Amino acid sequence: MEANETTSLSAVALVCTLSPSPAPSSSQLLAEQTMRALAEHGVTGKVIRVADHDVKPGVEVDMGDGDAWPDIRDTVLASDILILSTPIWLGHPSSIAQRVLERLDAELGESDDEGRMLTYGKVAGVCVVGNEDGAHKVGADLFQGLNDIGFTLPANAITYWVGEAMQGTDYQDLDKVPKKTAATTATLAANASHLARRLKGAQYPPS
Repeated sequence: MEANETTSLSAVALVCTLSPSPAPSSSQLLAEQTMRALAEHGVTGKVIRVADHDVKPGVEVDMGDGDAWPDIRDTVLASDILILSTPIWLGHPSSIAQRVLERLDAELGESDDEGRMLTYGKVAGVCVVGNEDGAHKVGADLFQGLNDIGFTLPANAITYWVGEAMQGTDYQDLDKVPKKTAATTATLAANASHLARRLKGAQYPPS
């Protein structure tokens, strides 16, 4: 039976700022705004700042020795929507965002009883903040990785803000949310929740 607009959904936002809490973070701010926008569509969830946890390098489900990834992974797999939020550094996603993708690479070797990756039927979106670097390029990098790992991307699966070239204003320094960023955040939330409900009611065919 197809899921309808009242089907409950959950989401998790993984914030990939390089700075652990309680340092302020534009990536955290945009992720929180996206989660609030998702809440308007009946989506509940949580925000996890990855730098607050000891996520080991590697491409396995569990790298042992106090690795914090297994608990984060459980939250991702229990959610219908994954939001990956990253700053731009030297034109690329943060090293923490790359580590998250590397840890998610383990999902290529995990499947359900019918041969589908455990990420099938889950929706992903991206938040990007930075100054003068390319948000589209960073989004493209993350889109490809997330899709390879089995996530489904909705139309307009990114919200972002980049500042004027050669200056130091951060997203969190703005007096108010720019209209264009607010609009893309709202669109991401609407499309991600719509797609997640459809996939929840009609899973991909067995592999």
